[in-house]
Amino acid sequence: MEFTFHGNSSARIAELSNGGPMPSNGGPKINTVEDAVDLLGNADYQGAQRIVIHQSQLHPDFLELKSGLAGEILQKFSNYRMQLAIVGDFRNISSKSLRDFIYESNKQGRIFFVETLEDALDKLSSST
Repeated sequence: MEFTFHGNSSARIAELSNGGPMPSNGGPKINTVEDAVDLLGNADYQGAQRIVIHQSQLHPDFLELKSGLAGEILQKFSNYRMQLAIVGDFRNISSKSLRDFIYESNKQGRIFFVETLEDALDKLSSST
């Protein structure tokens, strides 16, 4: 996995790059919990304490809460004490449970759902 790095040594933020190897189907890079663990390990190995990924890099089932994928992946981030910002358009979500999930995640301050990379960097840089 390739990253673009932001921030400084005290708040090194790894943004998952769109370049580099893609899955053979050309789809998202994070399709399974194992993909997320690989992401965590690679970012940590390169000195990042925080990660930015884009909604398009996630399997579509991620936002289907009943699939359990989001819960399992986000639990890994919590277990590894790694902060995450997911950049995407979450304004028109029809599922009340997903809207509530995003609201609670943003409120807790470990996982952020934001609209722009700038928002992600701001949240991750200012959080502890």
